Amino acid sequence: MTVSNADRRALIWISVAIAALLALYGLAPILLPFILGTVLAYVCQPLVAWLTKKCMPRMLAVIVVLLLEALLLILIVLAVLPLLIKELRLLTEQLPLLLDRLNDTLAPWLNERLGTRLALDQASIKSAATAAIANTEGLGAKVLNSLRLGGLGLVGVFTNLVLTPVVQFFLMRDWESIIARIDALIPRGWHEQVSGFVREADQALGQYLHGQIMVMLVMAVFYATGLWITGLEFFLPIGIITGTMVIVPYVGAAIGVALGTLAAFLQFQELSGIVWVWVVFGLGQALEGNLITPKLVGERIGLHPVAVIFALLAFGQLFGFPGLLVALPASAVLLVALRTVRAHYLDSSLYKGS
Repeated sequence: MTVSNADRRALIWISVAIAALLALYGLAPILLPFILGTVLAYVCQPLVAWLTKKCMPRMLAVIVVLLLEALLLILIVLAVLPLLIKELRLLTEQLPLLLDRLNDTLAPWLNERLGTRLALDQASIKSAATAAIANTEGLGAKVLNSLRLGGLGLVGVFTNLVLTPVVQFFLMRDWESIIARIDALIPRGWHEQVSGFVREADQALGQYLHGQIMVMLVMAVFYATGLWITGLEFFLPIGIITGTMVIVPYVGAAIGVALGTLAAFLQFQELSGIVWVWVVFGLGQALEGNLITPKLVGERIGLHPVAVIFALLAFGQLFGFPGLLVALPASAVLLVALRTVRAHYLDSSLYKGS
């Protein structure tokens, strides 16, 4: 059987793609700073281009964008971290009261319906809670000691924190030249097709990433405001966390509901307080899915909810946390590729039978 030149080229490209996927899989443990740096550079590139058009030197524009990004991150950390620490301490301190309430309400209900004798060992758990409260005073020293002992872990954290902005800086600085070099490597016979595919993929990916950032900001404000109206003490950190986590569908909402329910259960003595917190999250999900996201992101990436869940699980399994970050953007590009393949298939003699 003879192999045509077209088939030979197709086999070569398939082999290259498989080799690239295997290399990515093998390098997954070190990919996080490069993935984060690339994603951030791609998202911030329009702002750099806008500043450059305003007669600002590109190097200065890149530095300004990085400073704005660092300032935003610092503000989020300063707003969220102290309140999260306070909530954790409050949870530990109120754990005995929580156990009493569970023994008075949940345990009798379960015993009546299941025919069991269930009771929480309050003495042991209260003792553990007291020890936990005392230990939180020296939490900072223990963290530092653990970092000294775990040298490799500290190196990994330091590498991610330092390498990510370094990668982002060089990519934003050289973005146009990198694109030009890649364009020059495309075979001239395929240039029109490849350029069209890249433009379509860039449009889909840009619409998703830039629109999703707006969705995160809007939903963070909505959740924080709604939880503040309910009287929840920790409305700000829970609102910010839930809003920013909408970039991971379903998972972010589940985390927000869990945090909000726990905080409301500890703060409010009546069920109505918890119900109002649930109402806020229910309204948020309805608005995000039916109004905010369609308005700001359009049709997103056009993936079915089952496909979204599969993409998250598959990329997470293959590449760990970096896989979760790129699951949906990569799926957007893959969807464009599948649309292109489908169009070629429908125009082929195999489909038409000629």
